Amino acid sequence: MKGLWRTCALTCLAFAVTGCVTSTVDEMVFNEPTEGIGEASVVILGRRHASDYDTEPEFIRCVGNYIQARDDSVTVIGELEFLNSLYPWFEPRTAPLRPVDLEKLLEHKPVMDKAAELKIEYMIWIDGNTVRTDAAGSLACAIGPGGGGCFGFNTWSNDANYEATIWDFTDRAEVGRMNTTATGQSYMPALVVPIPIIAPVQGTACDSLAEQLLAYLSSEY
Repeated sequence: MKGLWRTCALTCLAFAVTGCVTSTVDEMVFNEPTEGIGEASVVILGRRHASDYDTEPEFIRCVGNYIQARDDSVTVIGELEFLNSLYPWFEPRTAPLRPVDLEKLLEHKPVMDKAAELKIEYMIWIDGNTVRTDAAGSLACAIGPGGGGCFGFNTWSNDANYEATIWDFTDRAEVGRMNTTATGQSYMPALVVPIPIIAPVQGTACDSLAEQLLAYLSSEY
């Protein structure tokens, strides 16, 4: 099965009260849909099989909310709603890691019946996280008879890396992958009052990945 890689251009988002964020998105699509998903639905889940990190639930919610807000014809099933409906089949120890595992899982009638009720067309797994790195500087605060304050300067980086894998739930096949990375530098200077200048790294990664997923799912793109 032949796929096509597409890479979005690097962008740097800089504002007066936030740090600078650089992001990029890579996309590999095997089968592009010819129209939107109609009355079917999509579920977006976080991979949580790694021993050293979990894909953040807030990132999964962010991606789903972004898609739903920009095209209300796309029905996004909430992660928690889906997990509760199909407990315990999609818990980390039992969730399918490959489309072939999904085929085996759907041999269980309760799973197949619930999936049919939810009208799932696509299942999107998102794997990754945002980490804080390269912290430097120092900040000290004190309170005295004449008042108090903080003095110093802190800086740190945040790196985000997420990959979305799209499964066609009907055909039990992987139909595309999308990867987004984002890096940003945050600062906190303090001259009496600390002033955080935060780089919205995770939010930028969410918007970048969700926009690519929306272009795949939406009938309006």
